[in-house]
Amino acid sequence: MIDHAHDLASVRDATERLLTAAAALDNASAAEPSRLPGWSRNHVLAHVARNADALVNVLEGRLMYPTAGVRDADIERDAPRPLDVQLADVRDSSARFQAAGAVPADWSRTVELRNGVTDTASRVPFRRWSEVELHHVDLGIGYELEDLPEEFTRREIGFLAERFTGHPDVPSTHLSDGTRAWSTGRAAEKPDVTVTGSPEELLGWLCGRRNGSGLTVDGGALPALPPL
Repeated sequence: MIDHAHDLASVRDATERLLTAAAALDNASAAEPSRLPGWSRNHVLAHVARNADALVNVLEGRLMYPTAGVRDADIERDAPRPLDVQLADVRDSSARFQAAGAVPADWSRTVELRNGVTDTASRVPFRRWSEVELHHVDLGIGYELEDLPEEFTRREIGFLAERFTGHPDVPSTHLSDGTRAWSTGRAAEKPDVTVTGSPEELLGWLCGRRNGSGLTVDGGALPALPPL
């Protein structure tokens, strides 16, 4: 069962880690490329802020983004700002998200995200937690997949495995970190491929942050995953 209050607290802690780390940058280093193609670190910070406001929209029953192009346009608009403005925006928008999450509500209700994706409201805080943790890694400032909280890594593997479950372009795949197991891809009586590795390597492959070279694959080639 999803504990949205626990996840909101985890979001708050993850945001503080990101803000503390990013505060060690300066304007020049914030403008340097991040690990995401075409995005500077400032782009990443702008996205983290705008995603918080977009998820407030979701929790309050509005469209996540008014139009398809607004998300990218807002990031490009905000990326050139000085670092202190970026950090203040991340902090303030995160506070707005926390405030929206503190409002008494039916957390079992269905909400709509981007591209027609729906989910229960109770999973929105975890989705935000994912944004903050993975984009902290994307900044390329010393926070790696190995530094992520164990609970987050375990749950994010499950979340992404579920996301690809039933996808026609992903073969039936058994995932294991040696202790826990997940399945993803097309439905089948038995998996086509078994992928084994550390939780960090599994997560890195599933979320597109690593190429899977640290994984062991039996039964075929490492499946090519669609973009998130």
